[in-house]
Amino acid sequence: MGHYVLRRVLQMIPVFLGATLLIFLMVYSLPGDPIAAMFGDKAADPATVANLRHQYYLDQPLWKQYLHYMNNIFHLDFGTSFTGRPVSEIMADAFPVTIRLALVAFFFEIVIGLPLGLIAGLKRGSVADTAVLLLTLIVISIPVFVLGYIAQTVFAINLGWVTATVQDSRDISQLILPGLVLASLSLAYVARLTRTSIGENLRADYMRTAVAKGLPRRTVIGRHLLRNSLIPVVTFLGTDLGALMGGAIVTEGIFNIAGVGNVLYKAINQKEGPTVVGIVTVLVLVYLVASLVVDLLYAVLDPRIRYA
Repeated sequence: MGHYVLRRVLQMIPVFLGATLLIFLMVYSLPGDPIAAMFGDKAADPATVANLRHQYYLDQPLWKQYLHYMNNIFHLDFGTSFTGRPVSEIMADAFPVTIRLALVAFFFEIVIGLPLGLIAGLKRGSVADTAVLLLTLIVISIPVFVLGYIAQTVFAINLGWVTATVQDSRDISQLILPGLVLASLSLAYVARLTRTSIGENLRADYMRTAVAKGLPRRTVIGRHLLRNSLIPVVTFLGTDLGALMGGAIVTEGIFNIAGVGNVLYKAINQKEGPTVVGIVTVLVLVYLVASLVVDLLYAVLDPRIRYA
């Protein structure tokens, strides 16, 4: 196992370098001068502009800018935004908010998506199965921003159960509604994926053997069926945790949550290259770590899987 983990960590290095290079090139090769954008319609002193370009290393070729940025990253320095605030401070304020929101959404995926998929998979062709398929199809068909506004109008404005916007992101109860909206699409996919996986494993030889042995139904489902059926679901859930953090832009905008999505949206509009690249770099690391954890969980779910 140790050799496998070391090999996977080494494989993550070129992936990380390649992903950050693409991100850096896409952000810093965009048309327009971010330094000139700082002054808006006001005329800027050429000497001041030149000084700022030198300060942010923008007077160097793009490849030198990337090497300079990566050197700073390895020293845990994400640079300074064009407003003069360190990017690490901006992320320190935004990431805890989005992590809480993503964990709430992740919780809903597990406690709602998995049981729905299990019920539909065990009762294929029944009314319950049809209801789950219909419900998930509706959720998948509705865009997140539409679903968010519907939830906000119904539960906040009409029923008054929650506030229309999040007043305190440290209060988990205020993150329940936006967390459910954020999880809606992934929740539907988890339910459908679980249903399909359970349906396939129900017809497997080991299931017929377990039933023929006279094992209790709870043991057959819990120990044999569910553990093997969860492998593709765990793969989806592991990568989706990073997707929830990166895809929270719409949800955070609707519910006025000052998280990574909100900060990233503003940074893109204001051409805040250091902030955009810094946030996306951390999200890449989240994806890579989540992928490694998922691979290690395979051996827990299926004892037949061993790593050399």
